[in-house]
Amino acid sequence: MGRDSEESVAVVVYREDGTWQSGVLPEAVTDDLDALVGVARQQPGENGAIALVNVADEFFVAVRVRRDDVRMLLSDVTAAVAWDLARQVVGRLGLDAPGEDDLEDVWPAGDMSIFADLGLDEMELGAVLADVDAYADEMLLAVASRLGFADVYDRALEAAAP
Repeated sequence: MGRDSEESVAVVVYREDGTWQSGVLPEAVTDDLDALVGVARQQPGENGAIALVNVADEFFVAVRVRRDDVRMLLSDVTAAVAWDLARQVVGRLGLDAPGEDDLEDVWPAGDMSIFADLGLDEMELGAVLADVDAYADEMLLAVASRLGFADVYDRALEAAAP
């Protein structure tokens, strides 16, 4: 296991029969993008599944899988300098990883409209991600609240807690 998995948690959420469901994903997917996509793809759901990975409260990755459509969002592209999962997302997005001199500013990478059809548009998601004082868990909870699955997301986090 890479160092990402040591302090990370991955949760999957999906809608089934109009109700949000959640589950904790295996620790191994917290530092392996292909495994994360594969596990998300196996979940049921009317509109696919959303995998959310909080890596050490430093950044998060959201992956949304609907059939063959895979969309992803990285909350902080500068995380690619130090974290395996972030580096894999940046690579999959076809972006260059930031250099050591580019670490002053935090910015997201990926699909800012990943949740638009669920009611969280790019501007509102951008506002959540622009809060440089917020930890990844706080950003994820804000996203979960706005999308209407905060309660099931919380239950999954409680189940994952040691």
